[in-house]
Amino acid sequence: MELKTATKMFCRCKNNPDEKRPNVNICPVCTAQPGSLPVINKEAVRHVLRVGSALAGQIVNFTEFDRKNYFYPDIPKGYQISQYKYPLITGGELNGVTITRLHLEEDTAKSTHRNNVDESYIDFNRGGLPLMELVTEPVIHNGQTASAFAREFQLLLRYLGASEANMEKGQMRIEANISIASSSAGELGVKVEVKNLNSFKSVEKAIEFEIDRQIKELENGGRIIQETRGWDENKQKTFSQRLKESSHDYRYFPDPDLPKLFLSEIPEFRAETIKKSLPQLPWQRRRHYTEVFGLKGEDVEVFVADHQLSKFFTEVAESFDLSLETAKAYLQTAANYITSDLLGLAMVTGELRLPEPQAYVELIKMVMAKEVSSRGAKDILAAMLKDGREPKAIAEAKGLFQVHDEGAISAIIDKVIADNPEVFVEFKGGKEKSLQFLIGRAMKESQGSANPEILKKLFKNKAK
Repeated sequence: MELKTATKMFCRCKNNPDEKRPNVNICPVCTAQPGSLPVINKEAVRHVLRVGSALAGQIVNFTEFDRKNYFYPDIPKGYQISQYKYPLITGGELNGVTITRLHLEEDTAKSTHRNNVDESYIDFNRGGLPLMELVTEPVIHNGQTASAFAREFQLLLRYLGASEANMEKGQMRIEANISIASSSAGELGVKVEVKNLNSFKSVEKAIEFEIDRQIKELENGGRIIQETRGWDENKQKTFSQRLKESSHDYRYFPDPDLPKLFLSEIPEFRAETIKKSLPQLPWQRRRHYTEVFGLKGEDVEVFVADHQLSKFFTEVAESFDLSLETAKAYLQTAANYITSDLLGLAMVTGELRLPEPQAYVELIKMVMAKEVSSRGAKDILAAMLKDGREPKAIAEAKGLFQVHDEGAISAIIDKVIADNPEVFVEFKGGKEKSLQFLIGRAMKESQGSANPEILKKLFKNKAK
């Protein structure tokens, strides 16, 4: 995961993963010029500690950075600065999945190979960006579990402001290590790594394909080799890329240019300080919306997944001056209009716009008091977003306040029956759907101002 910091992991170059111009965010340190010395990015360390604390992992006392030696054109040093024996975080749990460790390292540069040209190009802008790597225990048994874990982890990173974790931009990359228990004792066999999966759907499909491939290979008398494989989205299958190195092949040793860290001696990195800095976490918010606010599960997930909507809804909830039990009905109604109407308008316009929380509360109170109909509330909400007026002023100007006067509504009833005699006959014959049609026509005739309950009552009286 690419961390959201102002600068790279070991130098002062700008951390800008969106930069399109090649080799502009570079310096002697991240291009490994002789005599240049790295310096640890404190904010990157803090991000990892906060993520680890949120996952109930242990913040270690002692940690250090290591050199991981391997050779590719996009690694200017001939090694990558990473962490091996002493990671920043050990243990933890998320979505029922046990976590082994979290550690920090630097990203590589980017190689580009042009077709039909015997040349390759390297852009060092990305080289040296801070990466957090999370490793789980071998407790995930299918693609769906892996995908659900990755989604929840992405959500956590965004809540903590550690990373945007945008998979399309490569800010979050998933690498699945897959092995099959090839004996009755349940011992795991040779591990195969599928690299750089860039969507949750690809995670599911690649893991399921690889499990099936390895089982068939073993059942046919073959053997699994330790290798790195890629995922071909078009062919929906994994393919071999190279033989996989073991840890001893990387010849890890402590980086002599970076200091060893004793985190308990750094006040801002102490476990209690990091824990106090955490916001409400996704699972805590999910539980609060469900147990305290009493919202439906699907609405809860919408709010938990979208920080802007969640902040808006929380402000709305805090603005209802009602007892909790009474407020639950108001809150569910408020949630309904957000997830249906506000999000519906956002899909049409391509932009999520939200009214002032207090004005939105007033609209919901009008709905709950039956001062306006559901149809009228939708029109008022659209007008609120357009010109920012108060809901009562809009309802007054548009004549959307509900009419409760049965005498005034009777004239509308008579007109609707006269315009739709066959439907009214069907209703008198017991067809309930016909009643809903008649009420709908009457609501349209009254421009949403007639009270639906009174309409229903009067239509039934006319049918006797």
